Amino acid sequence: MSYVPRSQSPNPYIRELRRIFPLVGAAIFFSFFINMLMFASPLYMLQIYDRVVATRSQSTLLALTLIMGFLLLIYALLEFVRSRVLVRVGLTLDEAIADEAFVAVHRGHLRAPQGNFEFCLRDVDTIRDYISGSGLIALCDAPWFPLFVFACFVLHPWYGWIALGGSLVTLLLTLANERLTKHQLNQATGANMRASKSVQTSLRNAEVMQAMGMVSALRQQWLTHHSEVLGAQAVASDRSGLIMSFTKFFRMFLQSGVLGVGAYLVIQQEISPGSIIAGSIFVGRALQPIEQVVGTWKGLASALGAYRRVNELFGATSAESDRMDLPPPVGRLDVQNLVVTPPGAQRQPVLRGISFALSAGDALALIGPSASGKSSLARALVGVWPILNGSVRLDGNELSHWNPEKLGDHIGYLPQDIELFGGTVAQNIARFREADPKDIVAAAMLAGCHEMIQDFADGYNTQIGESGASLSGGQRQRLALARAVFGLPELIVLDEPNSNLDVAAEGALLNCIAQLKKSRKTVVVISHTKSIFAVMDKVLVLQEGVVAKFGPVENVLSLHRPAGPQAVASAGGVA
Repeated sequence: MSYVPRSQSPNPYIRELRRIFPLVGAAIFFSFFINMLMFASPLYMLQIYDRVVATRSQSTLLALTLIMGFLLLIYALLEFVRSRVLVRVGLTLDEAIADEAFVAVHRGHLRAPQGNFEFCLRDVDTIRDYISGSGLIALCDAPWFPLFVFACFVLHPWYGWIALGGSLVTLLLTLANERLTKHQLNQATGANMRASKSVQTSLRNAEVMQAMGMVSALRQQWLTHHSEVLGAQAVASDRSGLIMSFTKFFRMFLQSGVLGVGAYLVIQQEISPGSIIAGSIFVGRALQPIEQVVGTWKGLASALGAYRRVNELFGATSAESDRMDLPPPVGRLDVQNLVVTPPGAQRQPVLRGISFALSAGDALALIGPSASGKSSLARALVGVWPILNGSVRLDGNELSHWNPEKLGDHIGYLPQDIELFGGTVAQNIARFREADPKDIVAAAMLAGCHEMIQDFADGYNTQIGESGASLSGGQRQRLALARAVFGLPELIVLDEPNSNLDVAAEGALLNCIAQLKKSRKTVVVISHTKSIFAVMDKVLVLQEGVVAKFGPVENVLSLHRPAGPQAVASAGGVA
C-alpha cells in the first residue's frame, strides 16, 4: 500500500497562483528599469534642442545619439526578457492546473449537471492568455506611473497637473464604460453559453430532429438565445461607442493642448524651447501606462471573470483528499439505509432507506416499475451519484474511502444511456488505457462481440466516431458491455444491457453473466425481460424509491408474479 498526504492548499488554483507570484515579481522588477529607460528619448530631445542646435556641435550630437541608441537597445532587451518571463508564467500555470481543472470540471458536472462547468476549461485558457499577453505587461508598467508624473512636475508644474488630470479623466471614462456595459455583456455571455449548449444538444440529436420535424422548433429556440445575445451586445456597443468617441476626442485635444501650453510657457520665458517637445513626450509617457491599462481593460475584466469562475469551480468541487490504496476487493457489496438525491436537485430523495447485501459471485436482478429509482440505485452503487445518507460498501470499505482511479479498476458499469468516446474499438474497450491486446480480445469474447468486431472494416482498429456515431444501437451496447467487463472487475452493474439486443446477442449476454458468476464476480442487472432471471441468484424489487422485496429469485417472483406468461414482465420496468 502507498499513502500520499493531502495537498497543503484545498484550492489548487490558489496554490499555483501563489507559486508564480515570485515570477510576476521579477517581471515587475524588470518593469522598473524598462520605465526608467523610457526617459532616454525625451532627455535626448531636450539636449538636442537646447544644446546641440544652439552650439552646432556635431561631436555632442554623435555622443548623445550613441548613448541614446545604447540605452534603447538595453530597453528592447529588457522588454524581450520580461515578455519571455510572463509567457513562461502563463505556461507554468496552465501546465500545473490543466489536469486538476479537467478533474474539477468533471467532478462539478457530476455534482451539478446544470452548472455549465465545461466552460471553465476555456476560462483557464483566458487567464493564461492574459498573463502571457500585453494585459499583464500593462499592469506591470502601471505602478511606475508616478515616476513620469514626477518628471513632468520637475520640467514644469503645469505639465505635472496636465498629466495627473489627463490620467484621471481617462481612467474615469474607462470605469464609466465598464459600469455602463457590464450588465449587458454579462447577459450576452450567459445567452451565448445557452445558445452554444442548445446547438450542441441539437447536433447530438440530429436524427431525432429530422425524423420528427423538430428542426424548426429547436431552430426557434436557438434564435431566441441568439437574439438575446445580439440585443445585449448592441446596447453595450452603443454605450461603449459613445464613451470611446469622447475618449478619442479627449486624447487628441490633450496632445495638442500640451504643445499649446508649452508654447505659452516659452513665451513667458518659464521653460526653454526644447522643453516643448520634452514636455509633450513626458506627458505622453505619463499617460501611456494608464492608456495601456485602458486598452487592455476588457481583457482584464475577462481574466478577472474567468478567475472568479475557476476559483468558484475549485471551491464548489473541493478536491477529494488523497486516499490510501486499499487491498483489491473480492466483490462483497453491502448497502445500508441508502438515501440518494439527484445531484444539483433540491427535491425529495429518489431512494430512501435502501438496504441489501450481496456476496462475491452473486447476481442480482433489479426490477420495478418506471421511475422507481432503479437507475438511480445503479449510479449510487458505482459512485457516480453522491450519497445523502447511509452507505455503499465494497468489501466493508465505503466507496468514498477508495481512491477514485483505483476504485474504477474494480467496477464495471454499463449505463442506460450508452456513452462511447471518439477513438478506436480497442481504445473504448480498454477504457482508453494502455492495455495488453490479449486482455482487450478477452473482454470482447466474454461480452460475445469478438466476431462482430472482426466484421468491421479495420477490426479492433476501427474508428467509431464521436459517441460511437458510426455504430448501431446494438453494436454500441455490446461494445459498452465489453468495456464494463474489461479486466474482470469485482463489481459489474448493467443498466438495461439488453434493450437493443437481438435474440443471439441476448444469449451472449446471459452467457457473459454466467461466466462472471463462475469467476466470483458480483453482478447487478437492471432488466425487464424474463430471460435474465435464468442466470440471477437474487431479485430486488423497487417501488417508489424503497425496497418492496428482496431475496432469492424463486421466493420473490413467486410472491410478485401473477398467473400467466406475462409474470416476469409485470414485475419489471424501466427507471
